[in-house]
Amino acid sequence: MGSVVGEKITRLIEHLLRDDYVEKDRSREIYFTQDWVSLPGVLPVASGGIHVWHMPALTEIFGDDSVLQFGGGTLGHPWGNAPGAVANRVALEACVQARNEGRDLAREGNEIIREASKWSPELAAACEVWKEIKFEFPAMDTL
Repeated sequence: MGSVVGEKITRLIEHLLRDDYVEKDRSREIYFTQDWVSLPGVLPVASGGIHVWHMPALTEIFGDDSVLQFGGGTLGHPWGNAPGAVANRVALEACVQARNEGRDLAREGNEIIREASKWSPELAAACEVWKEIKFEFPAMDTL
């Protein structure tokens, strides 16, 4: 469902799929009222090139009810798969805790990850591996 870089449309779709009833709101590019008639909820999924440095943005965009599929972001950990999973979990928990404490994930995200890596060697190793990786492509959606 979208990507971290396709933020505007991703957030719109995420909210539309989670709400039971959506009122027309042209400012949000919702052009008709939609009653989903209590259809089962949908979980947004983030996947494709994500790693621990993306966790603050993922937490900010998707919140708690989402699926985060870290393929290479887990399997690419220098110590193996299990430490990769630990690094992702520690990064997620640090971001959720920071958000719940009222911290600004958009501004403080990198610092939150750095702080957590001080007490998690798995996260510190993942941060080192992924520090040079950047995905700077134009957004596919141009809404």
